[in-house]
Amino acid sequence: MSKLFPHLFSPAKLGGHTLRNRIVFGAHTANMAKGGLPDEQHVAYYAERAIGGAGMIVVEPMPVHPAAVLTRGNFLPCDDSVIASFTKVTAAIKGNGAVAIQQLYHVGAHGDSDNSYHPHWSPSGLPSYHDSDGSHPMSEKEIWETVDGFLQAARRCRAAGFDGVEVWAAYLGLVDQFWTPWSNRREDRWGGSLENRTRFSREIMTRIRAECGADFIIGLAVSDEPDHSVALTRDELAEIVAIHDRLGVVDYVTCGSGGYLDFHKLMPTFLYPEKLGVDLAATIKRSVKNALVIAESHIRTPENGETVLGEGAADLVSIVRGQIADPHLARKASEDRPDDVRGCISCNQMCWGRRARDYWISCLVNPSAGREFQWGGDRFIPSERPKKVLVVGAGPAGLEAARVAAERGHQVILAEASSRLGGNFLLAGMQPRRGQILDLIAWYERQLTKLGVDIRLNSYIEASDVEAVGADTVILATGSYSPDTGFQKALPSVETLPGIEKGNVFSIEAVMAREKRPGKRVLLLDEGGGWRGCGTAWKLAEDGHAVTMISPDPFIGKELQRTTADVPLRRNLKKLGVKWLLEVSVLEWHGNGVTLLDHNTGQRFFEEGDSLVLATTNAPANWLGEELRSCGCNIMEIGDCAAPRQAPYAFYEGRKVALKL
Repeated sequence: MSKLFPHLFSPAKLGGHTLRNRIVFGAHTANMAKGGLPDEQHVAYYAERAIGGAGMIVVEPMPVHPAAVLTRGNFLPCDDSVIASFTKVTAAIKGNGAVAIQQLYHVGAHGDSDNSYHPHWSPSGLPSYHDSDGSHPMSEKEIWETVDGFLQAARRCRAAGFDGVEVWAAYLGLVDQFWTPWSNRREDRWGGSLENRTRFSREIMTRIRAECGADFIIGLAVSDEPDHSVALTRDELAEIVAIHDRLGVVDYVTCGSGGYLDFHKLMPTFLYPEKLGVDLAATIKRSVKNALVIAESHIRTPENGETVLGEGAADLVSIVRGQIADPHLARKASEDRPDDVRGCISCNQMCWGRRARDYWISCLVNPSAGREFQWGGDRFIPSERPKKVLVVGAGPAGLEAARVAAERGHQVILAEASSRLGGNFLLAGMQPRRGQILDLIAWYERQLTKLGVDIRLNSYIEASDVEAVGADTVILATGSYSPDTGFQKALPSVETLPGIEKGNVFSIEAVMAREKRPGKRVLLLDEGGGWRGCGTAWKLAEDGHAVTMISPDPFIGKELQRTTADVPLRRNLKKLGVKWLLEVSVLEWHGNGVTLLDHNTGQRFFEEGDSLVLATTNAPANWLGEELRSCGCNIMEIGDCAAPRQAPYAFYEGRKVALKL
């Protein structure tokens, strides 16, 4: 029994099963199916979380009908050929001690025509909030066809060895659309009264219970959107759940946040408070007598989970991104080692960010996510021939390379020119609401210390120093720097920004490191559309500067759109008085302002400012590598010194190079 987390690690009775703990790895679209079937990638992904100690794993949603197909990595709907493939998934989950559930879903009006090539089906034909299409109001026959789709999907799940299914009624999907008067405007027996509006879900769940038996777990996933008056309130959702609870057709209820009306809370980034699903869970828990209640949405850590359970707000907690980031979160917490848990930083860059582009998901801080079948999970095999390894640079790439090399038994020296670990990633952690990055860097420092890595701070390494170390392998992770030219991609013929020599032009790194102090009126040129520029603008505005952002993009935070962070970011910037000028570039800096070019009209205009801050593309800090190569040294370059990119690729290359040693 864990002393730190007694609630988390008490067993729970669910249907005819006993969960070894109260940590759930909840449903999410990993998007890994090949030809509509799970393969070794899926098997290893879920197996790793079962090995890591999760009590219950809810495998990603199965479309129950061709109209429900949403991604190119979805499973085949309405096809018994999935059964044989899923037996491998369930065997991997159950064989490692977890209960295996599969979610069943239908998005209703919010389909994806590019993937389904099928009209979106909905109760009343309202528009899609996923794409620009409309939807088809379902006939009586089509309703029964869909009910049977849920039933047949559940039958296949039972045949494949799943312990149960979770009926998806969250995010204003089809089931929720039938429940909600705004989206259900029918005048037949499927709309109008509460009894009629819940008929669809009652028919589905009653038939699954009759077909699959009393010991087959039936879950129900719900969520709320309290900022939208047309959505069901928490009390209304609780009343609906209670109806199903009294019928004995639901064993547990998963409570999340957001939906198609409030999409940014559906998988909340660090811009939102933690534990978003807890209030709904507590409301529903008061309304049910039999079903267990699972709190989901930004629970993230074992500490959060223990708090939720200790308060009695829920019976179980679903920690999804936290277990993507560290698949062994549950096991480490059970051993009272929460400091060894690699924390999710709530960035959404490689989980939802990749899913939003219809790729299979991964993780910024855990590059093994989605690659478990290639890399042997998030675990390491000791090297047969330990080496002396020198890693130069302690940004994301260098930190991960040093950690993994040490985990595999190599003798590692990590040299960092500055006085702290983290590189430019440390500066990102100093932006507003991004303290989870600092937590991650602290995690690396703890792990490296435990592993006996020789950390040498304030150590600027030159070619002669590398030879003196006498390492068998030299890994360069020296990062990138901001060029002093002011080059803009939107103006490819202009190599150097005219007027840059007049001063008061700073890189965002210099500003965030407090090496430079911009004036009161700051013009911030953001060519990336990501956190480098946007987070720095936020920080400057919080510090009292009058900030105007300049971007060639049509909106601020373009790169953040796929993470769902762009809208709440812009809201925060607006509250702080940040202004922006869009689809423009800087033609000249005058020392007291800039001449801008409007890319749509070709017009030029002047904008006043005391300082110009540049968030443009960095260049690789690769001079050490060039010098060592000229000496014939065998080196490996990773991260930004190979090519400046976002942080996920630095962590990935750090892991990959260390696995090859």
